[in-house]
Amino acid sequence: MQKVNPYVLLVVANLIWGGNFVIGRAIASSLPPVTLSFLRWCTAFLIFLPFAVPFLQKEWQMLKRHWQVVLILSITGITGFNTLLYIALHFTTSINASIVNTSTPILLFLLSFAFLKEKLNAKQIAGALISLIGLLFIISKGSITVLLQLSFNKGDLIVIGAVICWSIYSLLIRRYAGILPTYSTFIVTAFLGILILLPFSIREMQTEEIVWSLGTIATILYTGIFASIVAFMSWNMAVERVGPSKAGVFLNLIPVFAAIFAVIFIDETLAWYQGAGGVLVILGVFISTRVTKREKHISKASRSVKVISK
Repeated sequence: MQKVNPYVLLVVANLIWGGNFVIGRAIASSLPPVTLSFLRWCTAFLIFLPFAVPFLQKEWQMLKRHWQVVLILSITGITGFNTLLYIALHFTTSINASIVNTSTPILLFLLSFAFLKEKLNAKQIAGALISLIGLLFIISKGSITVLLQLSFNKGDLIVIGAVICWSIYSLLIRRYAGILPTYSTFIVTAFLGILILLPFSIREMQTEEIVWSLGTIATILYTGIFASIVAFMSWNMAVERVGPSKAGVFLNLIPVFAAIFAVIFIDETLAWYQGAGGVLVILGVFISTRVTKREKHISKASRSVKVISK
């Protein structure tokens, strides 16, 4: 993954999370939210552990030195975000959740500027705004009246909590890039997340029943392998290289991919406003990440200066 273009990694991560949204919605009546999150991370931990053990043995002291950060990463990214989002969808509609989730890139911009001193240029701001307009176009079905008539409930507040968790997680990933090792940090945060979720999952299973089926097992495997391991590793490595503010724009691709998967796999119809909004989202992402010839020249000159200074 280290050799793959970071923007390709961001597309892969959000493509998988788009599929996760559709699968999670389809299986909601069979798997309660906390238990789904718990089983998802148990699967990811067991599969990834054999690959992580050699790194864990060499890098354990570094993790112990920054144990507070590792714990916060687990609480926000592993436990908090996923579980809060699953819970929220039991109280609010997917439309409302999408609206609230569009605040993630904005929050990432603000946090990156405040704590990492990252600045956005006009191209990145324009791309983010175009992407946001496209997403709102999808949500409103191309009608201002629909947008104005939307109402909010406690589920929407829970989504805000999930957005805050993800923003803090992404900020810390960037802040400690090159300090905390990638693979061993991931496996330890997954393990801590499992420990945190365990008592809540036990409590939930006492009142709600899991309906076991081929679809249930497939959901656990998909979320554990792809939505957890592949998507998280892709996102983390990309954020380490481009920063959370630039990566945040790509989160607007999630509902676009979700709509495509819904049409293909669960027979939903693609409306004109979804297609038009999707084009705007993709255009915004392209504009915000496009590297001009001038920027390439500046980047090459900067690398040359660094080599000479060494």
